[in-house]
Amino acid sequence: MQVLKDTHIEFLGPKKTGKVRDIYDQSDRLILVSTDRHSSFDRIIAHIPLKGQVLNQLSAWWFEQTKDIVRNQVIAVPDPNVTVAKKYKMVPVEAVIRGYLTGVTDTSIWTRYSAGQRTFGDLTLPDGMKKNQKLAAPVFDPTTKEDAHDRALSPSQMIAEGFISAALFAKMKEIALAIFARGQKIAAERGLILVDTKYEFGVDDNGGLVLIDEIHTPDSSRYWQLDSYADRVAKNEEPAYFDKEFLRMWFKDHCDPYKDAVLPEAPPELVAEMSRRYVQMYEQIIGEKFVPGETPNSGSSGISRPTGFDRPVRCRILGGPNWVGKLANLALVEMEVPLVSC
Repeated sequence: MQVLKDTHIEFLGPKKTGKVRDIYDQSDRLILVSTDRHSSFDRIIAHIPLKGQVLNQLSAWWFEQTKDIVRNQVIAVPDPNVTVAKKYKMVPVEAVIRGYLTGVTDTSIWTRYSAGQRTFGDLTLPDGMKKNQKLAAPVFDPTTKEDAHDRALSPSQMIAEGFISAALFAKMKEIALAIFARGQKIAAERGLILVDTKYEFGVDDNGGLVLIDEIHTPDSSRYWQLDSYADRVAKNEEPAYFDKEFLRMWFKDHCDPYKDAVLPEAPPELVAEMSRRYVQMYEQIIGEKFVPGETPNSGSSGISRPTGFDRPVRCRILGGPNWVGKLANLALVEMEVPLVSC
């Protein structure tokens, strides 16, 4: 299967490479290209066909479902893998919302509860709760966004350390809880539980909050299957969920993913299964059949993903319906540009 590993579109501006997205900075706007990169262990471990398209289109769909609650970054989605976004100053606080007592990371609510913590945001939990139990109400449990390591601080600590003002914190909490409530309602209608998620916000010139980055994707959110949840929890079983752990475990069993300079190739059957799961989540959330984006050969319009290339492909791009042509304002000229690594 074909994958989009990397992009090289020099005339779009300086590029920043994220875990999944290539971000082109155009001063007042960003060109966000969602690739098929899959990261774990603080590195790229595989490339999952169609993952970038799933994430980009799911975010675009959720931004549309929540735009009456809060403004968002989206200017246009000119390609299945591309979002053109207005650029805002980022708020250095990640708005984490948790609806259930679960998780395995150091900052997860279950890990901290197991260690004796009982107060999370403005919610105090009783003793004796079990893992994966529903909370009495969703809790706003933000973390800092820092280069070194995100921290789970109390609201007063975040305000005291200058991450956010008290007024902006209160508004972020109000909006994040409203978005999460909308997400849970829609998810339940699709047979899913939106368990927890994270949001990122920017501020406009007037200090107003704007939703940025991504929203309610399988990478930023935890989903469980609704129909089997009660029965499985009653049996002390883990809820049925969107599972990416099987690929992580394969690497842990076949190498040291933290120390080895070169990782082995992920087995094709595991990569294909991961791709299938991303597509399945898309179809269950949106309720429509997933349609893969065009993957034309060199010389055609659209994102070119020919097989057998390990270096940037050079394609001739003609303005018009092609998104690269649109972004470069190439209405009448033909131009050769480095496009993608496949």
